[in-house]
Amino acid sequence: MKSSSLPPCLSFPFRTVGGMYFAKLEFFNPFSRSIKDRAVFNLIMKAMERGDINGTRRLFEATSGNVGIAMAAMSNVFGIEFRAYLPKPTPNTTQTLLKVLGAEVVKTEFDVIDREMIEFVKKEAEKAKAVNLNQFENDDNFEAHYRYTAREIDEQLKSIGQEADVIVAGIGTSGHIAGLAKYFKERYGTKVVGVVPAKGEKIPGIKRLETKPKWFFEVEIDEVVEVTQREAIEGSIQVARRDGLLIGLSSGAVVKAFERIRDKYPGTAVLIFPDDGFKYVEAFERYLSEGR
Repeated sequence: MKSSSLPPCLSFPFRTVGGMYFAKLEFFNPFSRSIKDRAVFNLIMKAMERGDINGTRRLFEATSGNVGIAMAAMSNVFGIEFRAYLPKPTPNTTQTLLKVLGAEVVKTEFDVIDREMIEFVKKEAEKAKAVNLNQFENDDNFEAHYRYTAREIDEQLKSIGQEADVIVAGIGTSGHIAGLAKYFKERYGTKVVGVVPAKGEKIPGIKRLETKPKWFFEVEIDEVVEVTQREAIEGSIQVARRDGLLIGLSSGAVVKAFERIRDKYPGTAVLIFPDDGFKYVEAFERYLSEGR
């Protein structure tokens, strides 16, 4: 299948091995070049409709990357001040981009965004009389993907006479994988496979289930695959060298997970690629310096 037969620029057909499989390229979103534009837009618009933001015009958010960049960009559009609270391992590239966008950056001592860090940022917002939209618990995150991302994928596939037999997506806040799972399982027999870092590993944008991502436990996920950071990097490089696409590390993790499960789930598969590779140059540089 030629890419010109697809809806404009949002899906990409990969080589067929026992079925057709596509990647959903979320780096076409303009602000953070990631899937997080969808969630952040919905979070901000719904908060403004409720009047949550109108008085304070200040947002505080715990973020490790794309949500922060999207929130900083959209805060500029709406004339809102934004402060990003980052876990300790956040790449310098992300911090620089946030500062370019005018965000106030607070680098914390937390190693990962867990329940403790989420509560810390909530209290910081309360003390400063700012708004914490809380991407991790706010149902406007889930709704963005259930109402929009999922429907878009469905309509794109229908336009070429396809249905999703399996969807493979990373688990972060769980907003997008849960939104997709609910939508597609209500309509089809779609299998949904989640991707998380292996124990002791860190992959930007995805987290282990021990962090208790809210919406994951409210929907049916058929299988969860663990991937190491090295595998995620290799997945990204593999796609770059085979298909010419510079994809991020969580996308690379999705690629490696799909390689493991594709024989179990024949038919049409959709791989969710949340962002591109430009924010992860430091990780690629470390890997390549090892002579790989």
